[in-house]
Amino acid sequence: MGRPTSTDTSTGTGTGTGTVTGAGASTDSRAGTRGATETGGGAGGGIAWGRVSAVAVTAVCLVYAPIAMTELWPYAAPGAPAIGEWLLGRSVSPEFVAEAVRDRMGPYSRSLVPLIVHSVLGGLLMLLGPVQLLSAVRRRVRLHRITGTVFAVTVYVSMAGAALYLLRTPPAEAFSGAAFWIVLATILVGTVGSVTFGIIAALRGFPDLHQRWLLLCYGFLMTAPLLRLEWGALPPLYPGLPLQDVNRVAIMHLGALVVFGALLASRALDRRTSVPGLTGTWIPGPVLVAAHLAGAAGLGWITYAFLDQGAQGRRLLVAYLVPYLLIHAVIAFRASRARRQGSPWAREEWRLHLAAQCLAPAFSAVTVPVLERTMGLDRLTSLIAGVGIGAGMLAYAAVTVVSLRILHGREVLARQREFGGAGDTLGPVGEGEHR
Repeated sequence: MGRPTSTDTSTGTGTGTGTVTGAGASTDSRAGTRGATETGGGAGGGIAWGRVSAVAVTAVCLVYAPIAMTELWPYAAPGAPAIGEWLLGRSVSPEFVAEAVRDRMGPYSRSLVPLIVHSVLGGLLMLLGPVQLLSAVRRRVRLHRITGTVFAVTVYVSMAGAALYLLRTPPAEAFSGAAFWIVLATILVGTVGSVTFGIIAALRGFPDLHQRWLLLCYGFLMTAPLLRLEWGALPPLYPGLPLQDVNRVAIMHLGALVVFGALLASRALDRRTSVPGLTGTWIPGPVLVAAHLAGAAGLGWITYAFLDQGAQGRRLLVAYLVPYLLIHAVIAFRASRARRQGSPWAREEWRLHLAAQCLAPAFSAVTVPVLERTMGLDRLTSLIAGVGIGAGMLAYAAVTVVSLRILHGREVLARQREFGGAGDTLGPVGEGEHR
C-alpha cells in the first residue's frame, strides 16, 4: 500500500516474504536459517505449522465471506435466506437461531443500512486478506499495493457502518448488552488504528512495521468469523445457553486469541536475528518480574470477583483463565527458546509481548471500577467488558512499543552515520544491558 522505499538496512524486514514496500533484505546472513528455526518453519523435517495456519485461516475466510454478506438479509426482509442462519440452525437448533434473530431485531432496526454496509464489506475483507498475504509472500508488489489500497478503503467504510450502529445504539440496548457494545467499540478503534499505522509505516519505509500493524488489523477482523464458530461450538458445552450469554463467554478470550494469532504470524514472517541500531533490551529482568507481579495481582482480583458472581461468574472465569494461561505459557517458552538459539531480536519482541500479556489482567482489574463509575454499569457487566478488552488493548500497546523500538534503532543509526560512529545491533552479546 506504500510507495517504493530505499534499501536502507535499518528498514529491511529480512522476512523473505516480499512485503509491500519491497525493501531490501536483512544484512544478517543468518536471518533465514535462524528465523526458520525460531518459528518452526525451517527446511528440516516436521510439519510446516505456518503453512498449515495460513491454509486454515484462508479456509475460514473463504467460508465466512458469503455468510457475512448475507447475514443481515432476514432483518431487512423477514424470511430471506441467510447462509449463516441455515448452518447454525442445523448445527445447533432452529429455535436457537429464531431466538437470536428476534432478540437482535430491535437493536439492528435503527441502523440496518449501516450494518448491511458493514457486513457486506466485512465479507469482502475476508477475501482481500488472503490475497494480501499471498501477494506479499509471492512478491507480487504491484498487486499487493493495489489490493492493499482497496483493503484499507474497505476497512474504513466498513468500520464507519459499525460506528454508526454503535453511536445510534445506547450500550444497555445493544444486543448482548453493554459489555458486548464496549468490546465491539474497542475492536472498531483497534481495527481503524492498526490499519492507519500500517499505512503510515508503509509510506515511511518500514515494511516490517507495516506487516505487524496489518496482521494485527486482520486479527481484529477475524473476531467476526471466530465468534460465529463459537456460536456453533459453545451451545453443546452449555445446553440451553442463549446467544447473548454465548457472546459473553466468547468475548472472555476472543480478543486474546486473535491478537496472539497476529503475534505468531508476525514472528513467523520476521526471520531476523538482529536489527541494525538496536542495543540492549527495554524489558530487563526486574521489569519483567514487576509485570508478572502486577499480572498475578490482577488475576487474583479478577478470579475473586468472578467467583463472587455464582455459576455464571465461574463459567466466564474458566473461559478467560484457560486461554490466558496457555497463551502466556507459549509466549514465555518462545522468548526462552529465542534466547537459547541466539536470536536476540526475536527474544526482545517476545519479551515485550510477554510483559503486555502479564499486564493485561492488571489493566482489566483497574478498568472495571472505571466502567462502573463512568457508565453506571453493574459489577458483572463491568467485569465482562474489562476482561474482554484487556488483551486486545495491551497487545495494541505492545505492537506500539515494538514500533518505537525499531524507530529508535533507525534514529541511532542516523546519529552514528552523522558522527561517523561504528554501527551496532541488538546481538547475542549484551542482550541484558546497553553497550
